Amino acid sequence: MHASTIRIDTLPFVLVVAVVALGCAAAVPWAWDRWRRRVAGRVATTVVAVVAVVLACGSAVNAAGSFYPTLGSLLGTSPDPAEGTVAEAGPDGRDLGRALGTASARAGNALGSLVHLTVTGKRTGLTRDVDVYLPAVYTAPDWAGFRFPVVEWIPHFPGEPRQVATLYGLPGQLDDAIAAHRLPPVVVIVPDPNGEPRLTHDSECVDAAGGPADDTYLSADLRSWAVDHLRVRSDREGWATAGWSSGGYCALDLAARHPQWYASAVSMNGYDATPHDAETGDLFHGREDLRRANDVSAVLRDHPAPLRLLVTADAAAGDECAALRRLQAAATPPAELTAWVLPIAGHNLAAVRAELPAVLDWLDTQLGNPVAASGPGDVQQYAGGIPAWPLPDTGTPGALHGTDTSL
Repeated sequence: MHASTIRIDTLPFVLVVAVVALGCAAAVPWAWDRWRRRVAGRVATTVVAVVAVVLACGSAVNAAGSFYPTLGSLLGTSPDPAEGTVAEAGPDGRDLGRALGTASARAGNALGSLVHLTVTGKRTGLTRDVDVYLPAVYTAPDWAGFRFPVVEWIPHFPGEPRQVATLYGLPGQLDDAIAAHRLPPVVVIVPDPNGEPRLTHDSECVDAAGGPADDTYLSADLRSWAVDHLRVRSDREGWATAGWSSGGYCALDLAARHPQWYASAVSMNGYDATPHDAETGDLFHGREDLRRANDVSAVLRDHPAPLRLLVTADAAAGDECAALRRLQAAATPPAELTAWVLPIAGHNLAAVRAELPAVLDWLDTQLGNPVAASGPGDVQQYAGGIPAWPLPDTGTPGALHGTDTSL
């Protein structure tokens, strides 16, 4: 049994840990007199009880937020990266043609296909797992000459692409929305924003100071790969970002930092600036210019761009509501911000799944339809007339900086 198959975010697991913790706590007074002459025994019994109670509390919090759905994700071991997908397309999608055969068979039942592959960034050299959702019509002969809009969907920390399929149920919701004409046929790219190991490695999708160029990989590298290997639109109006929790912050930050490539973004219960905690650490090594360059509210104020943003917050989540208010104050024209304060539901996957249909409806109003390809050269028309703003140099080779907008 692999650690990645052991679920630690379920109610039965929480109850078992809670019962064990209760037993350990009850054992302290029961065994106290037995250890009357042995201080080490009393200390050990007490420490075990405290650790058990802490683990029980931690498992309850984890279950509420589904931060680590499996023991493998907690330990940072590699799970099955293709879980939830229907075909394997190999490194850089070299077997995509074979995967399209599977997609074509599923299309007969009006089902889209989630395909697994890896992408190595031309700029950064990073290699990450990527899942790609192809709508049912992608393989239809009548649609062979069309390029599809794209949503880049960023998983929440710990950042495994399979979360979006197995925990959010996004492919099924996309199938339903497209079949009901509530969403245009859209390609959804789900990257791994963090890489391994996952424990205490929350990249927040930024180009860290002297560290991995995650922003560059998620924006320039993935976009370049997609327009070269998939039939997708290359204009900014055809690209959106989306995510929940930390993925929501990533979606906003990528769009705000690269408005020449993205026209819209969705943050579901996210925030507007990177945390500095045990999981994240100091991504910017004290550099205020880098911190501010990844503060979405500051970017919207300092570098206005025609972005259309949807930001949601749980009514009982003070941090989410505070971030929403900051973003509302910062998003002045030409940016447009739609704010949803949702009924109290908690920061959990049940709330995500309930929120998704409305989010897809909103994306329907933002994404354009598939467009007829005008020829091989159309993939280079990526900027859409929106200039990039200067980005600080992080000191990481391959990272975007200055006014470079090349793919």
